[in-house]
Amino acid sequence: LLQMLLCYLSRLAQPQVLRSRFFSLCVLLQKVDLHRLEEGPPLTSTLTREEGLKYYRTMQTIRRMELKADQLYKQKIIRGFCHLYDGQEACAVGIEGGITLSDHLITAYRAHGYTLTRGGTVREIMAELTGRRGGIAKGKGGSMHMYTKNFYGGNGIVGAQVPLGAGVALACKYLGNDQLCVSLYGDGAANQGQIFETYNMSSLWKLPIIFICENNQYAMGTSVERSAASTEYYKRGDYIPGIRVDGMDVLCVREATKFAAAHCRSGKGPILMELQTYRYHGHSMSDPGVSYRTREEIQEVRSKSDPISMLKDRMLSNNMASIEELKEIDIAVRKEIEDAAQFATTDPEPPLDDLCSHIFANDQPFEVRGATPWTKLTSTS
Repeated sequence: LLQMLLCYLSRLAQPQVLRSRFFSLCVLLQKVDLHRLEEGPPLTSTLTREEGLKYYRTMQTIRRMELKADQLYKQKIIRGFCHLYDGQEACAVGIEGGITLSDHLITAYRAHGYTLTRGGTVREIMAELTGRRGGIAKGKGGSMHMYTKNFYGGNGIVGAQVPLGAGVALACKYLGNDQLCVSLYGDGAANQGQIFETYNMSSLWKLPIIFICENNQYAMGTSVERSAASTEYYKRGDYIPGIRVDGMDVLCVREATKFAAAHCRSGKGPILMELQTYRYHGHSMSDPGVSYRTREEIQEVRSKSDPISMLKDRMLSNNMASIEELKEIDIAVRKEIEDAAQFATTDPEPPLDDLCSHIFANDQPFEVRGATPWTKLTSTS
């Protein structure tokens, strides 16, 4: 009640500038479920106009980028595995709002959104999807294997990124640099044994790691109720504290991530977060996504809980932005996506000579045997 009162009073005291628009807004958040914690993240959050516009643009960029990827895949310009992130944008954007770019992050194969929030460009991501030389992994990684500084992919093996994230967190603790690692996985991977082994090691060593389960409810195509004896994923760490928040609300995710990051940096060890979210596309582009759920269910989530619409309505109803401003952002984002798609379809493919390059980060060129003993290739860093 005190938080709600302070939030209301801050609204009354808010100076009005920029054509009577609020510079900042105090927002009431949904209740957070806690495990082994006496206190959790705050139930209020302050959103500045600058932050709101930034979050809106980033989420729209992810959404439009994924819709363009869907189009290019159906045109057979993008090939192979392709897992789209539309619907879950608030997770990636909210997490990034709660940590810094000097922190570390590793995720599974639904990685396009995180590649963008971690510093990649739409142009690099789209070119990687089409396997071109200008891609973020030089056209050799594809949809599932994209990397930037302090971002370790993009991993194709279910759950395998979680112990790797613990290794990154161990390095952070060893170096004493006050950094942490965010290790993401989905509800489908949550039953993997290696994840529970990692919980144990991380707790024993008090590693600065935030385990985040992006619970989009259907894994590869099986509902959580049918695949998990316990659907309270935030309690799966048992002896590790956990929190469950609305993964469709970018501010809920941001505040929870800030809380979790403070927990890790204080030396208390790992913490587990469950983000309740939803994917609009199927598991991958080969999954129509309507054989295990109805079109009506998808539409209901879109109409009631869409992360972009939620932020947009919040900003418009509180006079933080105008419809015209947001339309300008939409137009700019669409142009950026179209320009990136044009580049991704015209940029040359990497030559065969590049096949074995970049095996090591810093090394002298060396010879690599090809598919046959008499085929020789050169690797350069």
